Amino acid sequence: MKRIVCFSLYLALICSAVWAEERLPNTLSPEEAAEGFQLLFDGKTVSPQIWKNDVKRYPVENGEIVCRGGDLSTIKKYADFELRFEFKLPPGGNNGVKVRGGTEIQILDHFHPKYKGLQPYQFHGSIYYSVPAKRVPEKNDFHKPIGQWNYEQIILQGTKYKVILNGETIVDTDVAEFKGKPSLDGKIHNELQRLEGEIGFMGHGDPVRFRNIRIKELNKK
Repeated sequence: MKRIVCFSLYLALICSAVWAEERLPNTLSPEEAAEGFQLLFDGKTVSPQIWKNDVKRYPVENGEIVCRGGDLSTIKKYADFELRFEFKLPPGGNNGVKVRGGTEIQILDHFHPKYKGLQPYQFHGSIYYSVPAKRVPEKNDFHKPIGQWNYEQIILQGTKYKVILNGETIVDTDVAEFKGKPSLDGKIHNELQRLEGEIGFMGHGDPVRFRNIRIKELNKK
């Protein structure tokens, strides 16, 4: 019996070590590596081989990219992809994910009092000006409390957009419906119809933090 118990404990320790290794920040899990995901941030530097524009305004602290304002964009242009990342908002924090070179997907602490009176398309996860994100106030709109890490996935295939926050799909839409037509703000946003472009973060000076940024290109021949 003692041998069985010891062996069980040994297996538990091995499994715990493997699990911890898989969860190290800014690394790919074996599953992600096998699926073709690639890291956009290694936890040490905002690589000039990957990123451009306001690189100096996105310093690295404790293995995290910290926004100090400005635009951080990938050098490479992406068409269909799944982007995975984690973000941590300060109180009232505001940022955005730029996809295909112009469309913004909102990152925002929309619970902060200074954002009273937001339009539906301005809440976190929304495709700015166009598609409101799903909201369930009694579930805190699927946000973790301020100071905790949130996990987000953005999936683009053709004109179809999907945004998943902490495991909950908050946007699932086809922006083709806006071709040649005004969005919710009453204006036509032609950038919604782009099928390729840079990915990046659109800062407003708030110290929003990012880590575990990885991407998989879809439908790539």
